[in-house]
Amino acid sequence: MKKDKLTCPSSVCQEGAELIGIVNQEGMVDILEHPIPVTQEFVEIAHQGRPPEQRFRFANTCVEKGCRQWNGKGCSIGDMVASLIQAEENALELPACGIRRQCRWYVQNGPKACMACPLVTTDAAALNSEITAGASSLTS
Repeated sequence: MKKDKLTCPSSVCQEGAELIGIVNQEGMVDILEHPIPVTQEFVEIAHQGRPPEQRFRFANTCVEKGCRQWNGKGCSIGDMVASLIQAEENALELPACGIRRQCRWYVQNGPKACMACPLVTTDAAALNSEITAGASSLTS
C-alpha cells in the first residue's frame, strides 16, 4: 500500500491491503489498533467459506477518481458515513485506529467518520469491479 496517498478504509481482501477490523457477532466492526499487512497466504485462507469482507475490514490505497464512489471532490461513502453521526465533533471520543492519519474518510470528514466507521461492512462484489476499473484508468 502506498503511504504517500490516502487510504480507503473499505477495500477488498487482496495481497498488499491491510486488515483493519474484524466483524463481530453483532455485525459491527471491531477496529484494530494496528493494521496487519495482508499476505497472499491470508487471502487464500480468508476466501475459504464466506466472503472475507463479511468477516473482516480491509484498507488499501484510495484510487480517487478510479472509484465509482468518488464524487469529484471526495469519497461519497465517507460523506454518507459521517452524516450518520449527529453528535458535536468535540464531544466525540474516537476509537483506536491505526490508519486515521491517512484515512480518506477521516481526512475528508473528521471525527464523525471515525465514529460511524465500525458500522460499515464492504460489498466485495461491487468493489472488486470498481478496483479493476480504477486500476485500469490509473494506468491508461
